Amino acid sequence: MRRIRYENIGGPETLFQEEVPVPDPGAGELLVRTEAIGVTLPVVRKVREGTQPIPLGGELAGEVVRVGQGVSGYAPGDRVTGLCFGYGYAEYALLHTAMASPVPAGATAKDAVALVRSGVVALGALEAARPEKGESVLVTAAASGVGHLALQLARLRGASRVVAAVSDPAKADFVRSVGADAVVTYEQEGWGEPVDIVLDAVGGELLTPAVKALAPGGRLVAYSSGGGTIEAYDLLAGGKSAIGFQVAIVARTRPERYAGWIEELWRLFGEGALRPTVHAEFALADAARAHATIEGRANRGKVVLVP
Repeated sequence: MRRIRYENIGGPETLFQEEVPVPDPGAGELLVRTEAIGVTLPVVRKVREGTQPIPLGGELAGEVVRVGQGVSGYAPGDRVTGLCFGYGYAEYALLHTAMASPVPAGATAKDAVALVRSGVVALGALEAARPEKGESVLVTAAASGVGHLALQLARLRGASRVVAAVSDPAKADFVRSVGADAVVTYEQEGWGEPVDIVLDAVGGELLTPAVKALAPGGRLVAYSSGGGTIEAYDLLAGGKSAIGFQVAIVARTRPERYAGWIEELWRLFGEGALRPTVHAEFALADAARAHATIEGRANRGKVVLVP
């Protein structure tokens, strides 16, 4: 089978394709013939900024080919989606049942990759802020795979005003089309009227203006892999809070909540209330172009590899 790997830390140019044997599923694992693979900012960052090469994992969807020892609830022929912690940029990948979920009839593999993992992050980050109906929400990286779903979910959960923060004014029309009432860019002085909640997927230097954008008593939820520092006084002065969110922790410690989020996402999708967008599809061999799209902040929605 074909898979994508890298041996040196660097940019998209370090990715290469190789031929390797199809893996065998271990205990609790599914061997999935991939039909769609999501490209995420955390994986892109690990290729460029990591300390050593790692397997390119992440979101995928496809058909179960074989099941490992002790697997129940899944069988060959089932359509599934989930998070792969091993080699996911491949024609066949191993998916642990704890991170897998069925793809309902009528949904495509690309729908699943654009909706489930990104949607769980967006929904989980929103819930971490403990939103109340009528509060205002600002989303950074609002045109991203997670961000464009967070805008929609904030509205569906009763937000009175939804603000999209983006890197490029050219993304304004897109984020407005998925529910933003207002659009701000990172470099502008101040981000308009203060908000009750900021969902931040960028981190780094953007944390300072994100905290400033909060109204007194506001909450910042950080779910970025970009790091960064928040001054304690900036929180203290306005009675503000900073909350860290990582979906993998919820999946491990609260599997029933994780499953409930996925169920809600598919329900909203089926009702037509939640609309995941695929920005671009790339062949597996073009993984470098997919990474370059993410690095260049060019995407409006999800970037997907199709083996």
